[in-house]
Amino acid sequence: MRAIRGATTIEENQAEQIYQATSELFAKIVSQNELAPEDFVSVIITVTEDISAAFPARAVRETPGFELVPVMGMQEIPVPGAPEKCIRMMCHVNIEKKLAEVEHIYLREAVRLRPDLVKKEELS
Repeated sequence: MRAIRGATTIEENQAEQIYQATSELFAKIVSQNELAPEDFVSVIITVTEDISAAFPARAVRETPGFELVPVMGMQEIPVPGAPEKCIRMMCHVNIEKKLAEVEHIYLREAVRLRPDLVKKEELS
């Protein structure tokens, strides 16, 4: 089993932005790691305290084929200087990849969370 990390940000605390950003992040994690619904054990999503307009877990549950994957949402620790309006995701999956082969995905302002894991094309 491996854990795959990812994060993204939104500009406004609006349901549509929350769902769109979460869907985009989840889709990239799935595609970059060549995952199928049956590979998933669970998904944990955290949001900063300035996100309250919608549950991001809904975006994962509404992804075709992923309706039965357990998803849990919670609030991130409010650390001074951390990215605002940030959605973080950790996917627990059954895959045989080595740790160095796992593709973690960081988008928008969240790239500063783990610049060591961000591919150059994601920085553009």
